[in-house]
Amino acid sequence: MTGTSKAEQTGRIPAGGLRELGLVNWILAKLGARTVRAPQMHLFTTLGQHKRLFWLWLPYSGALLRGRLPRADTELVILRVAHLRGCEYELQHHRRMARRRGLDDTSQDAIFSWPHSSGSLSPRQRALLAATDEFVTTRSVSEDAWKQLSNHLDRRQLIEFCMLAGQYDGLAATMSALEIPLDHPGHG
Repeated sequence: MTGTSKAEQTGRIPAGGLRELGLVNWILAKLGARTVRAPQMHLFTTLGQHKRLFWLWLPYSGALLRGRLPRADTELVILRVAHLRGCEYELQHHRRMARRRGLDDTSQDAIFSWPHSSGSLSPRQRALLAATDEFVTTRSVSEDAWKQLSNHLDRRQLIEFCMLAGQYDGLAATMSALEIPLDHPGHG
């Protein structure tokens, strides 16, 4: 692999095997890899080495993926966070998931080029994107963006939006700091 550092290939914390992960986390990592059709799911083989945090994070993250927000909205927020943070790992996984949730390549291109091209985006999607941008860049949401978002989301969904954006922003930062390698190197 010319031009690729060892850290880029293995991450700052090498992938854990059975001994580092323990049997249950090792099995989860294998199942995760099978689900994403990769030899290894590096996120799980890295985070799974901290067994307690992994077991606390996994159901929380899963609950956000299957929360009160429509799944297309969830994926829109995740894609925008990943784009803003330059997190290729999140983009690689969630571009596929977003396609299955109804966000085709044209929709995804509009999400990535927001706010410069918003013609194909619904008012709801534009409100989600504006709030996501503010949440990630300012760590809050302005009154105007909140009002727009409140036109489309109920109270629980508003809370969930904040938790979702924060979770994926924090996860992107964690993956970046740990230099977690891609599960599908060379694929977008």
